[in-house]
Amino acid sequence: MSTRRASTTRSRAITMFVVIWLLIGLAAAVQRNYFASSSTSCAKVGTVAVTILVGPLNYVGANPKIDCAAPKPSR
Repeated sequence: MSTRRASTTRSRAITMFVVIWLLIGLAAAVQRNYFASSSTSCAKVGTVAVTILVGPLNYVGANPKIDCAAPKPSR
């Protein structure tokens, strides 16, 4: 029974770590005003997603930027 309890405690700790990590990333995206404008593009969505995913690394100098260009349709 003690291994089951340890496993449950470990999974809760990992879940809490991931949630806190993502919340810190969300805070970084809000501080950078990524949600202020209504214009969206592939690059902006990618930048916001990566900013949230790298979480606390934003506060130690990471400044992720995504540059994507959709191919133009042929005529």
